[in-house]
Amino acid sequence: MANEIGPAALLERVEPQVETRADAIVLTVRRAGRIVLDGVRLGLRVGGVDLDAGSVLLRSRVREITDEWTARSGKATGTHRYTHVETVHELRHDSGVEWQIHVRASGDGVAVRYALARLEGHGRLDADHTRLRFEPDARVWALDYQTWYETPRVGADLAELPAGAYGFPLLVRLPRAGAYVLLTEAAIDGRFSGAHAELDDDGELRFVAADESVEITRGPVTPWRVFLIGDLATIVESRFVDELAPAPLDPAGDLRWVRPGRAAWSWWSDFYSGAQLHRQRHFVDVAAHFGWEHLLIDCGWDETWVPEIVAYASRRGIQVHLWVVWHDLDGPEKLAKLALWRSWGVAGIKVDFMESESKDRYRWYDTILAETARLGLHVNFHGSVIPRGWARTWPQVIGYEAVRGSEYYVFYQGTPLTAVHNVIQPFTRNVVGAMDYTPVAFAAPGRTTSDGHELALSVAFECGITHFADDVDAYLARPDAARFLAELAPSWEETVLLAGDPDHEAVIARRHGDRWFLGGIATGPARRLTVPLDRLALGPGDAWIVGDGAAGGLTSHRRPVDDKLVVDVAENGGFVAVVAARGTRLHRAVARPEHASPRVDPPVQLLGPDGAAVLLTEGQLRLPPGWSAERLADDRWRIEAPAALAPGRAGVVTVETPGEDGVPVVAHARLFRPLTPGSHRLSALTMVEFHNESGPIERDQSNGGGNPDDGRRMSIAGVEFDDGLGASTPSRIELYPGGCADRFTARIGVDDETPGTAARMSVHADGVELFAVDVRAGEPPRDIELDIRGAATLSLRADTLPEHPEPAHVDWASGRLHHHTATTPAEQ
Repeated sequence: MANEIGPAALLERVEPQVETRADAIVLTVRRAGRIVLDGVRLGLRVGGVDLDAGSVLLRSRVREITDEWTARSGKATGTHRYTHVETVHELRHDSGVEWQIHVRASGDGVAVRYALARLEGHGRLDADHTRLRFEPDARVWALDYQTWYETPRVGADLAELPAGAYGFPLLVRLPRAGAYVLLTEAAIDGRFSGAHAELDDDGELRFVAADESVEITRGPVTPWRVFLIGDLATIVESRFVDELAPAPLDPAGDLRWVRPGRAAWSWWSDFYSGAQLHRQRHFVDVAAHFGWEHLLIDCGWDETWVPEIVAYASRRGIQVHLWVVWHDLDGPEKLAKLALWRSWGVAGIKVDFMESESKDRYRWYDTILAETARLGLHVNFHGSVIPRGWARTWPQVIGYEAVRGSEYYVFYQGTPLTAVHNVIQPFTRNVVGAMDYTPVAFAAPGRTTSDGHELALSVAFECGITHFADDVDAYLARPDAARFLAELAPSWEETVLLAGDPDHEAVIARRHGDRWFLGGIATGPARRLTVPLDRLALGPGDAWIVGDGAAGGLTSHRRPVDDKLVVDVAENGGFVAVVAARGTRLHRAVARPEHASPRVDPPVQLLGPDGAAVLLTEGQLRLPPGWSAERLADDRWRIEAPAALAPGRAGVVTVETPGEDGVPVVAHARLFRPLTPGSHRLSALTMVEFHNESGPIERDQSNGGGNPDDGRRMSIAGVEFDDGLGASTPSRIELYPGGCADRFTARIGVDDETPGTAARMSVHADGVELFAVDVRAGEPPRDIELDIRGAATLSLRADTLPEHPEPAHVDWASGRLHHHTATTPAEQ
């Protein structure tokens, strides 16, 4: 006879029930008394033993869990209270292994996980046996599984869905049960590997872990397997995944530094702009005009000028985030870069290409999460796993990619993103957490969505920091879009599904203060959408609507609304609206004011023989790792460098004063270790700044192109060099010998990678030209030796010639600063 297990108290709508049988353990879930999930098989294989066959129930314990958490970003910021009913079923297998099934129930779902509470030492988890069947007339919205979740999402009847691997979250409509079910996971960390769904030829769906076998210890051995259950509004608005995640390590900690908002991002519209300081300044200027909060600099940035753009942006209350590849932060030595970047005033990182669900990779995630929380850095994961509740445990996580987003217009031309793919996202991927799709790509090649559809993605899709794909000038060129993107709120206090389904349209409303922002996206032919507004509880209201124009493009108008909003959309179209109670001011956007920089005197100087320098400033200091500071009288600070700082290298000390929107205004001082007697490689020295036409100045290789490290071995007329600096025309390289160098030597010329070009190369000391020569491709390298005694600054320049306006790549090969005196200026 089956042994029926059920909680002592059932929640109002979702009722899980577990039965143990001789050959199986089965979960049944009812909603409002009606069976939604029937015959869900539960179990594990541990150490080669299938625990779901031959186990008996020892006891069941039921408890009610009431808790609260405060969301800094997401579909609903603020403090949320929730109640779950948890039943822990303790079982013993015939082999003697004791194990547990934990079942959580809330008003919008059920979750299951497995634990071995009495395991001694270590064991092996060989397989998760959780599996289920859906009714044959079910419809499924899924994506083919890959570990970075960037395949298209599609809808299909279950009978037509081929066997194979599918990624979470996976949405299923169950017509007979009158409900939807969304399958996913929650509460994952480095103890586990991630899972996906596998559908076999018989229609059975299984949870399959990424690792075939993982080492386990006492306690939970899987994340929560989550089944969100209800109508579409219940699923879209659910916070169950976050509720299942652990609380932050410091629940009472001050997290006001976690700042959701909107970001300008130049990479999508201009691959190489991440290496161009002037382009980043322009994006800051327009972001400030829109009132946005953030700037993301993608690949190409250089440590030489990042402090400068951080300071420039901070004067407008804009914070800077940097892109990085995950393996550049793998291991303690590389991880230390985070503290260095934070010391410059950087606010966050976009870390990319993890592309794994393995337990080892989740251990890496654990490390990144802990260190960014300690340092106060936002994190945006790209090439990543889906959200599984980290926004609660680690509130600094403000975005994940794990979606086929706008970058696919760039990388995979000919396969544009479809309206069908987009409309599915609010009902699937975006349910479980922040989704960095990078929306509003007006200039996308081959785009089949309307302008109204593109603009509506800014509301229909949620991310803690929304990074807009297009060039900021593309927004300025569309006044209605520019005005709306300036009005768009930085965060959401409430999210409501107003209308739609995954096959046709999605109309999402998100509230900030007393205004609602609506985003509607549709697939299929042009038509009229009638959107009920009763769930907004506004009564008579006013709406400003931006949507598809009759002849293409965008059109806007304002009109009163009551219980519904009627909008015409184009084919694959969409719209946005700002709605508020009648008489409420709808437009409130203001540009960000500019603040004065903190005083830093002097901004560049040499450290003394004791490794210290005195800095005059009225602000607070942020120091590089290993540096120390002592406050003296009259706004003076004594700054001391670590002994490991090499001659000719500098540390960047950041000065902060209060600024706009809680963001400090920063300025920087660069403190150089003086050159010691001998010869010093140019490429090993810290540059004060540089300007280069094509990407960064390259160390020990030719300029290459717009990307960092894309050069090759330097070569001038066939003569190759091991070290030096590669540049393009026009360029400036600013160095600070600080009066410590006697001579500058180099071998210079046009690199062989730009045949047929020419340039003028010159050297300036303290603003005075010491040397200049015209060089041409194919000419042998020129040897230069210049007397630079007493010079504080050295500028290496390369400019185009009137008869050769095209860029030339030039090499400052085998460059050396020579110091032959026994003392430095600081010792004299």
